[in-house]
Amino acid sequence: MDYKFRYCHKCMQNSVTDLVSPLLVLHQGNAVGLPYTYSQSCSSLPFCRGVEFNASLPFFPGHLYSSSLLSKIHKNTMTTAKGKQPSFVTIFAIWNTMMGTSILSIPWAIMQAGLTFGVILIFFMGFITMYSCYRILQSPRTLEGGSDLDFPDVCGRYFGRTGRWICLFFSMMVLGGALIVYWVLMANFLYNTGAFIYDKVNSINVTSPWPGHNTSLHVLCQNPPAELSQWTNGHFLNGASANVNASNSKQDKTGKSRDGTSRMGEVLPVDTDLLSPGTTEGTMFDLWWHKQRTVPLYLVLIVLPLLNFKSAQFFARFNNLGTLSVAYLIILVTIKAARWGINLEYHWIECDNPFFVPEFRSFFPAMTGILTLAFFIHNCSITLFKNNRNQHNNVRDLMIAYILVGSTYLYVGCLVFASFPVNPFSKSCIEQNFLDNFPADDVSTFIARVCLLFQLMTVYPLLAFFIRVQLFTQLFGKSYPSFLHVLVLNIILVSTGVIMASFYPNIGTIIRYSGAICGLAFVFIFPCLIHLIHQRRHGRLTVSSVIFHGLFMLFGLANLFSQFFI
Repeated sequence: MDYKFRYCHKCMQNSVTDLVSPLLVLHQGNAVGLPYTYSQSCSSLPFCRGVEFNASLPFFPGHLYSSSLLSKIHKNTMTTAKGKQPSFVTIFAIWNTMMGTSILSIPWAIMQAGLTFGVILIFFMGFITMYSCYRILQSPRTLEGGSDLDFPDVCGRYFGRTGRWICLFFSMMVLGGALIVYWVLMANFLYNTGAFIYDKVNSINVTSPWPGHNTSLHVLCQNPPAELSQWTNGHFLNGASANVNASNSKQDKTGKSRDGTSRMGEVLPVDTDLLSPGTTEGTMFDLWWHKQRTVPLYLVLIVLPLLNFKSAQFFARFNNLGTLSVAYLIILVTIKAARWGINLEYHWIECDNPFFVPEFRSFFPAMTGILTLAFFIHNCSITLFKNNRNQHNNVRDLMIAYILVGSTYLYVGCLVFASFPVNPFSKSCIEQNFLDNFPADDVSTFIARVCLLFQLMTVYPLLAFFIRVQLFTQLFGKSYPSFLHVLVLNIILVSTGVIMASFYPNIGTIIRYSGAICGLAFVFIFPCLIHLIHQRRHGRLTVSSVIFHGLFMLFGLANLFSQFFI
């Protein structure tokens, strides 16, 4: 069957509830401020019927949106002046949409690249991702009658059915990577929340003085480097011993070391076996409340039932939590940095000082991969800018939005890196999720974790819904073919998250791979190829354009392949 999207007065006025498969009526509300209803209708029907979905799309990171779904929702929304939004609303929407979980890994990414080179990379990656986003915004104009097309439609017009399927594949990769990162973070936040409650109920002081720990700063080093052993005088330092090698200094899956260090890093007798059942009440808690072995499984009982609903209406009500969470993180970082002070010593090359990293490091591809996803809004940029009241301001608003996003990343990343305590620690102690550098009993961090946990638990079902709609609509022509289909898909999604949270809970690494893979298509390849093809068709192709965009695409390939060599 041939399906198309069109504005349906009947559905809007009467909200007809009888389903003609595979009809899908979506109501777009809070995200763009439009009270319109649109329907996906079979062109062979004499009239449009559908079921109302009433799900306003939330403002969470743009790289988590299903581009084709957004395209269908917003198609033809700007045919009248009603509902147009001013530039400042569009700019805030871009900032709000682009900010996501990547912000938690920016300090770690700066540590991988070095402070000075990390700052340079934020400017550089911000510029090239903004340029490719600009090319995507201009791409519908390269086609006759293409003003209402979204980017997947443009790719379909240029590259045929193959182009659309490639867009679908990389869009699913973005969504799938986001689900994995969210599950890892939910397990992390749930574990630390439970640990906080348990310690408070049992009056456990997890920050009692121990060698090498500055109690007043309230900071942890989960996996201290081997060179920190000289500061421990033979004592165990949060999972590391002065006489053990780096491999033995790694903590176990609860945050304890195998040599008997507790969850929060306090010194315990070496012969205490915290992982054997039946010794103490605290031991039993640590056995059943395990960050990687049990908590990810507990999440299944909470989240899986939420994924099988036909409607995501309930979860869409919490779409403003993302803004509040980012705002609270900025306040938290500012307060912590004010307390820590600035702890920097500049070195452009490797030096003998164990507490500082050089200004340039060869691990910088980790940062380019993370920033590709951190600045990613490409698969929904056309949709968001269609709401702009003054379309001629789109380029200006895009630049302002990218500047604001880049400034936020610079502020959080550089402030955490510059102020992170270095005695007895090292900058290399900064975790892939910088909240892991704070103990579970830190009240301000506890509030951040609870807010983020609740936000992620409401966003996760929405992401799963987007995957379901996009995948099943392509395969079966309907978004909910049957409960069994949906259940199998959700089990696959949840199982992937559990496996990664249990065996590889490194969100920085997951983000950099996701960014490099998905950015290859949406950021580097498709925008450049479409622009070059358009120039060639109109006789405006130049050597300089070929060289520039060729290098642009080669950088995307290098960004992807370099992730496997660091």
